Amino acid sequence: MFEQLSHLTLQHYWWAIISLLAALLVFLLFVQGGQSLIYEMSKTKTERTMIINSLGRKWEFTFTTLVTFGGAFFASFPLFYSTSFGGAYWAWMALLFCFILQAVSYEFRSKPKNFLGKKTFDVFLFANGVLGPVLIGVVVGTFFNGAEFSVSNMNASQWQNSAKGLEAVLNINNVALGLAVFFLARILALLYFMNAIENDILFARSKKNLLYNTVPFLVFFLFFVIKLILKDGYAYNPETLVVSMEPFKYLHNLIQMPIVLILFLVGVLAVLWGIISSLIKDNTQGIWWTGGGTISVVFALLLIAGYNNTCYYPSNFDLQSSLNIVNSSSSKYTLATMGYVSLAVPFVVAYIWYAWKEINKKKITESEMTEGSEGHIY
Repeated sequence: MFEQLSHLTLQHYWWAIISLLAALLVFLLFVQGGQSLIYEMSKTKTERTMIINSLGRKWEFTFTTLVTFGGAFFASFPLFYSTSFGGAYWAWMALLFCFILQAVSYEFRSKPKNFLGKKTFDVFLFANGVLGPVLIGVVVGTFFNGAEFSVSNMNASQWQNSAKGLEAVLNINNVALGLAVFFLARILALLYFMNAIENDILFARSKKNLLYNTVPFLVFFLFFVIKLILKDGYAYNPETLVVSMEPFKYLHNLIQMPIVLILFLVGVLAVLWGIISSLIKDNTQGIWWTGGGTISVVFALLLIAGYNNTCYYPSNFDLQSSLNIVNSSSSKYTLATMGYVSLAVPFVVAYIWYAWKEINKKKITESEMTEGSEGHIY
């Protein structure tokens, strides 16, 4: 089946898979968002335990999706992997290190004879909650705003900045996206708390903090989107692969791909409805509206970054070194073979959904978190 498709079709197929995995990852960053709220939301030891355990039951979903996203990107578009990971390694190492902190914290926070103490691991979780979403947003921002690298005719890449990726934080558009992702993660976390924790005090506190985080999210998100649709984009000629700057490229992509535009607009409305419905009434289902909307919006943004003859990883140092889905992908044989593996994705998603429902069948309660309760306590 997949071997009968053209190489170009397979390249588009795999960019869609990558974009969908990235969209799922951004939704699952509610775990990081919740960790950044540990000290704001909890006033007692029991409240903190309830919050951390509600997140602890989901953190592996985020970690697994991050690893799957990285593996799929490496296999389908290896030139991006070698260029970005090989050049901007300080940015990637900072991102990976803060996720290692998360994994270690959940595993050892409540272990007997924990010589570092729970507070130390709470600080680690908070650090991951702040740095994780911001760094992911900044890195994804380079898909639209470019990075300083060059690629030779032999596909040998070289980074042209001694900061090795950390220079991305000096671009205001990258930072705006990073902060938008950060506040969105906090919004999703608050909606998740309202859905997963049975405690009137934490519910009221979540609802109060929801408004405080929505305002800065809208500011940074609108700033990024407006700048994006007004900026020149990196287009390439599909015949010659010559790269040139095209005014309003990303706006053109949305207009020329109406399905993607609909995905983006419907997603924005779903995000807003999940927030508004949770603010005006005691709604516990906002996480699904805002979460679904988040997946739709991020999916659409990444599609306009790679589709319609657009360079998804532009080079600000050498325009012709910019990467697109054609010049950076694996061979047709590799993409076709991987296509059969991708057929398992719906089953994996179904398993995650089943596991989520089973884990959340009973809400987190204060009595469950008391010492001597049965079950695992993070």
